[in-house]
Amino acid sequence: MSDEEKNNLEETSNSRRNFLKNSGLALGGLVVGGAVGGLIVGNESEKDTDKDAAQVSNPNEALMFFYPDEFQTTVAASERIFPADDSGPGAAELNAAIYIDHQLDSQWGVNARDYRMGPWYKPESTQGDQVRLLRKDLFRLGLKRLDAYSNEKFKKDFVDLEDNEQDDVLAAFEKGEAGSISGTSSAEFFKLLQKLTMEGVYADPMYGGNNKMVGWSMRKYPGTRMNYVEEVVSDKFVELKPQSLNSHMNK
Repeated sequence: MSDEEKNNLEETSNSRRNFLKNSGLALGGLVVGGAVGGLIVGNESEKDTDKDAAQVSNPNEALMFFYPDEFQTTVAASERIFPADDSGPGAAELNAAIYIDHQLDSQWGVNARDYRMGPWYKPESTQGDQVRLLRKDLFRLGLKRLDAYSNEKFKKDFVDLEDNEQDDVLAAFEKGEAGSISGTSSAEFFKLLQKLTMEGVYADPMYGGNNKMVGWSMRKYPGTRMNYVEEVVSDKFVELKPQSLNSHMNK
């Protein structure tokens, strides 16, 4: 091999070595290389990531079922069922809609433990409907009907209505006067919305709602305590701060 060929070979080898070094391939792949490279030269992006992570105080506050517009409609509707007043915040601040989202995404949302076969009878006036729709489908279709009915009455989507207009729409749903939802009375959707809203206000925060246990604090409920041994022997009334299931993790 000539000296010129050796020099060309060395230059090619060095070029390849530099490419592998810079791209990260020498560490086992482009993805790993990109990550390691980011750690080495991306200090600013690290700071941004830490800042974003610090803003997320509760990992349960994330959507699992709703689309963003559905979530906003649920927030608005639940707030009218449990509105904020002088005694404390309403369903919106208490994250009731997050609770609803998580429940609909669970096995409960697909009626996993319910009897789902026929026969299907038309109920008497004193009986409730035998609902064929899954809970998650009833709720999603109910939100669409909520907007459709709002537009029929007020030419606006539900979230854009005034409080008294939203109340009028929900009252029509409660009475079953807002039309049918895939063959099911609108009253069935209202009952589901009302039930889930109240659960979201008062359930343990691990399920997504009852933000910071404020729902319990408003009713002076002590939460999920393991016992009341010291309190029951006290001669004085003992007011306890609420504890969630998470409160027992470090005990």
